[in-house]
This record gives sequence, structure tokens and C-alpha cells, in this order.
Amino acid sequence: MLGLMQDWPLLVHKIIDHAALYHAQRGVVTRTLEGPIVRTTYREIAIRSRKVAQALDQAGIKEGDRVATLAWNTARHLETWYGITGIGAVYHTINPRLFPEQIAWIANHAEDRVLFFDTTFAPIVAQIAAELPRVKLFIALTDRAHLPEIPVPNLVAYEDFIANANGDFAWRELDERAACGLCYTSGTTGNPKGVLYSHRSNVLLSLMAGGVDGMGVSGRDTILPVVPMFHANAWGLAFLAPMIGANLVMPGAKLDGTSICELLETERVTMTAAVPTVWLGLLQYLEASGKQLPHLRRVVIGGSAAPRSMIETFETKYGVEVIHAWGMTEMSPLGTLGTLKPGLEEQPYPRQLEYKVKQGRPLFGVELKLVGDDGRELARDGKTFGRLKVRGPAIAKGYFRGEGASAFDDEGWFDTGDVATLDEDGYMTITDRAKDVIKSGGEWISSIEIENLAVSHPAVAEAAVIGVHHPKWDERPLLIVVLKQGATATRDEILDHLSGKIAKWWMPDDVVFVDSIAHTATGKIQKLELRKSFANYRLPGVA
Repeated sequence: MLGLMQDWPLLVHKIIDHAALYHAQRGVVTRTLEGPIVRTTYREIAIRSRKVAQALDQAGIKEGDRVATLAWNTARHLETWYGITGIGAVYHTINPRLFPEQIAWIANHAEDRVLFFDTTFAPIVAQIAAELPRVKLFIALTDRAHLPEIPVPNLVAYEDFIANANGDFAWRELDERAACGLCYTSGTTGNPKGVLYSHRSNVLLSLMAGGVDGMGVSGRDTILPVVPMFHANAWGLAFLAPMIGANLVMPGAKLDGTSICELLETERVTMTAAVPTVWLGLLQYLEASGKQLPHLRRVVIGGSAAPRSMIETFETKYGVEVIHAWGMTEMSPLGTLGTLKPGLEEQPYPRQLEYKVKQGRPLFGVELKLVGDDGRELARDGKTFGRLKVRGPAIAKGYFRGEGASAFDDEGWFDTGDVATLDEDGYMTITDRAKDVIKSGGEWISSIEIENLAVSHPAVAEAAVIGVHHPKWDERPLLIVVLKQGATATRDEILDHLSGKIAKWWMPDDVVFVDSIAHTATGKIQKLELRKSFANYRLPGVA
């Protein structure tokens, strides 16, 4: 017997319609690339989104066509998303921090028909336009006065593109399982692989993430998504905020500590989200300027592990709750959030921190398990390391065009490529990427834990740990450190700081100081490059 409930499809464009009707005067503040701060409302966003849809329809874009965006977080970028999905096309966010040849490869693999781009990236577009034979229309997200003069065919300013559309456009009737968004991940081996989101998965992820024990936001919040829209849906905030009626503050291209702090202050932001490297910049600015964060109540940190010292500084010095998060592009992207279970809030703060440094516990709709090399499920005791597998309604069941099938098993589990532990309360801790794990004498060493402890040293700005060859133990950890500007520290001082906090056999065999550490396009440390750079490194005492 089936239930007698309405078959109301979960479609992304219904979010902006809901916001326009019930949160009409709430809206979006953008630091534009042209300079001024621009304010708009969800009602206006909805109208302009329909104009985008109408203009794309008039340009011949059909259901299932891929429409690329190469853009920062702005109101215009948001309008394109809802407009693209409203005609049944697929928004394809491209990470502009990739090399131009990588961007061209991804756009061609996706067979993009249209490319929306911010003027910041006009030089990239000019460089690769001739290599994109399927792209028939290039739209600069600006007005005619700021249209870049680049030798690109069929180039038009965004405001001109939608000027002839009146917005009298009916959204397409779609199956909620229809493709909605496309985002390529470089977290796998080989070429980047496309993760193809559905309307249903995007809506479900937003519903899953918005609860009190999720991101903990409401319509009374003002949200600053520093995490870009090209990083796996801006962690769902581009859908969640209009869904609940929270204001959005879009930072545009300025993501430095000074610019972020200005928006936090002037727009009275209550919640924000980004990767740790962004918050390192903000905290350094706050320390130098003496400023406080009077309005901010909550910060979500994900993308890579948040150091314990960062969590503690936000919470004890600035009174801002930190929610440690973990997920992947393949997970839409949120998987776990580090909110405290009942009873933990009454524990002493050092005890709470033990849980806050973990990556958190799964949202409803996310299943986690650990498996060993033999594929058998491992204990959830908080100690046993294993390969982390996930499944759920907002998690990929395959990659675009059928690539990377080996990451998915017959039971629907996706192998994340992470090594982790799970405790009896459901809290998960990432110890390494499987490809980065250090195996010394047959035992695993967590590079992430050592890195987070190293960063808690007052002189250390950033740290990375890699395994280097050892004739007896196979591998031993090497700690690579970037010092804060003007700070000094010695090898022995760093090792003394770690002493007693980790197992003796985890202690790095050496410390190397460098001026900088390279990062990936998503802000993560490029450990592959570090391993190449130190491939011939000899540890002290090793012949």
C-alpha cells in the first residue's frame, strides 16, 4: 500500500520562489568586482533568475545542456545558478584557481555550451576560448561599461544578455532526479572527475545541513559564505540561506583577512564558513589590528582539518563557536559536523575540545563505515584506523561519463580515500588521505594530528608532515614548517612542543623550515609536491 501524499518534486528553483514569496525583503549583499557594495533582495534575485532562464532559452539552451560558470560569490552568480536550473540545464562551476589548460580540459569534457565568467578571469577566458569549440556564448558577469576588451567570439555583458528578457518565464517541469549541477574534483587519481548533482540531492543536502545540530542557522542569521560557490555548492549555503530566509553576504574576489573582517563588521555577519587557510589570514589580521568579532556567533571550518589552536582561539579569545565539518565534492559536500552531543556541553572545556577537533558526526542521510584492506568492517572504538566509506541520498553513485567506477562498490558505498577512526558516539576523525598515510614499522602515523599540534606553537604559521624513506622503518615522519612573519623557532623547540602530546614513535625525525608551502586549487596542502621536493631527503643519522 502506498501513501496518499502529493508527489511534489524537490526542485532547486522552488527554493528561490519560496524565498521571493516568504522572505522577499531578505536578500544578498555583494562586494562587486567593480568596487561598490550592492544590495538586492530575494524577490529581485528570483525575477532576474527568470530573466537568465528566459535568455538562455532564447539562446537555444536545452534541458541537460551544461552551462559553465567561472566566477566568485556574487548575486549575479547566484542568479545564474537558479536561472540555469530553472530551464533544466546544468550549472557547471569551474575552479578558476586551476591552470588554464586544466580549465579547458574540464570545460571540453563537460561539453559546456555557455560560459559565464567574472571579469577577473577575462585573461583566462581569452587564453582558452579558441580551445572551447562547443562554447557558443561567452557572458561576462558585468555591465556594458565594464565589458572586458578581449578577443573572444560571441562575447556579451551579462546585463545586456538579460535586458531583453521580461522575466515572464515558467520554470520547466522536471523530474527531481534530473541533473542540476556539475562539479569536478581533483581529489582522485588521474584526470579530474565530474560529480553530477541532481535537484533532489541539492535540496536534501540543504535540508540535512540546516538543522540545529547541523550548521545551526535560521532566518534570523546573516551568512557570509567565504567558501566559493565553485567549491562543491559553497557547502550548500547558496541553497540553504534563501530556503530559510537568512541574509547572504557575498565577498566577491577579496578573501584576505582585512576584507573579510570588514564585511563581518559592517554587515553584522552572524555565521560564516571557509577552509582553514582563510581563517589563518583572518586571525593574523585580528591579532595585528586588535579588532574583535562582536556580531559573529558561529564559524564552520572544513576542507581540511582545523587545528586545535585555531578552534581554541576563535572560541576563547573571540567568543565564536566553531563547527568542525568534513565532506567531499562527491557528498554535495557535507558529511559530518562537529556539534556537541547532550552532556558534552557540561564537560570542562579541554574535554569539549577533544570532540571539537574531530571532524564531527554524520548528518541524517549520511552513513559511515570503516573497512580494512580485506574489505571487512572495523570497530567503532575511536582507535581503529580504516578506510572510510560513505553512502546516502546526496552522495554520488558514480562519476560523470562513467569514470572512476572502482571507487563505488556493489552495495552503493563510496570509498572516500580517507583513513579515519569512528568512536562509539559516532564522531569521526580523519587521520590521513590514504595516499598520504605514513606507515612506519607496519603501523600508521597520523600526519594531520602532528600538523595540528605543530601549528599550535606560537611561532608556526603552517605545517605539513610527510613520510620519507627510512632503511629500517620503511617511512618516518618529516615535519615541514612555515614560521609566522617575524617569528623565530628552532628544530628542538618545535620538537619539545610536540613532546608528550603524541606517542614517542610518532615524533618527527626531523624539522625543516621553508618560506612557503604550495596549496591545491581548493586550499589544501600539496603533499604530492612536498614528497617530490623531499624525495632525496636524508634524515639525521641515516646513511
